[in-house]
Amino acid sequence: MTDRKDELAENLAKVERRIAAACAAAGRSRDEVTLIVVTKTYPASDVRILAELGVRHVAENRDQDAAPKAADCSDLPLAWHFVGQLQTNKVRSVAGYADFVQSVDRARLVTALSKEAVRQERELGCLIQVALDAGENARGERGGVAPGGVEELAGLVADAPGLRLAGLMTVAPLTGEYAGRQRAAFERLMDLSTDLRRAHPAANMVSAGMSADLEEAVAAGATHVRVGTAVLGVRPRLG
Repeated sequence: MTDRKDELAENLAKVERRIAAACAAAGRSRDEVTLIVVTKTYPASDVRILAELGVRHVAENRDQDAAPKAADCSDLPLAWHFVGQLQTNKVRSVAGYADFVQSVDRARLVTALSKEAVRQERELGCLIQVALDAGENARGERGGVAPGGVEELAGLVADAPGLRLAGLMTVAPLTGEYAGRQRAAFERLMDLSTDLRRAHPAANMVSAGMSADLEEAVAAGATHVRVGTAVLGVRPRLG
């Protein structure tokens, strides 16, 4: 375990240096950017080590993996972010441990999350997932609502009992006009965030950037970066 702790500490330090350098280059304060470590496919023991090393935000994308892990780590001072595509039949489980759902992309999901948040007497922070590879009113390849649907969906979240509209999230698209143009994609997300905050000033989270492109996200103005591989190592193949 000591070897693993040393490995994770070294990786975290490298990521921290990257974030700090990106903030400096962008003229931003380091405390403007929150690191979320994506712990999918890794065991609860790694989450415990990360908590010991000072990590306070972790993310998962599959409820069947996240639910038991969150239960195992319920004694830790962590905020859990759900970042995967969320089916309504998993909402009851996810609402039990997630502090933030970053993948809200349709009205039916808002209704289901609200119902469960109220039933469980919890408040869920919700980010609208924006699909920059979608047509103006379609859904993206990896989930998300098109830019043209953000305003309406944000209004539904803001009005839903038990939910708090926290901001926007995106994944750099693999197709469409922003494919291979991460900085431009993240700048587009920032423009959408500016529009959103005119109506909802508290919805100031902007979640963008992963291991390969966190610098571009910080440069564009992201408040949260989601880093997995650069901290935990290359994931084993599933299946």
